[in-house]
Amino acid sequence: MQRRNFLSNLWKGAVTLIAAAGAWTTWDLLRPVSAGATGRVRAVSPDAVPEGGVIEIRAARAYLVKIDDQITAISEKCTHLGCRVPYCDSSSQFECPCHGSVFNRLGEFQAGPAPRGLDRYAVEVGEDGLLYIDTDTLEDGPAPGVDTLNEPPTGPSCTEGSH
Repeated sequence: MQRRNFLSNLWKGAVTLIAAAGAWTTWDLLRPVSAGATGRVRAVSPDAVPEGGVIEIRAARAYLVKIDDQITAISEKCTHLGCRVPYCDSSSQFECPCHGSVFNRLGEFQAGPAPRGLDRYAVEVGEDGLLYIDTDTLEDGPAPGVDTLNEPPTGPSCTEGSH
């Protein structure tokens, strides 16, 4: 094998490996959310959810949000095409990396192709004092135009230019 062919094949292999590694690491973020846990999923103590804060409950594939002492369980599945929607700390919004839908901290639709806000689960305090998310009880997200928070983004987007 000539040196030129060897280096060419080595270069092609390296590019292929880098591309495969990039695809592998982004798959978890971009993959559609499958069914996940069903039934009652034990989450955290109500005190663990800070006022105005958002915490992820991976076992339920949901977020817990506390606004005015009211705790809401929000599905992390985008209502557009089902991609996982992460919470962006810098903008204080949920931002879908797939097609750019944006939702406020309560999961209410703000922008993009999604037909409504993020869906919600029933949440209750159990006998042990912990929050439980009922993933079998899914309520459609708020219709476009519902914006009870009426707050602009608090900073830069986490997905700007990625879709």
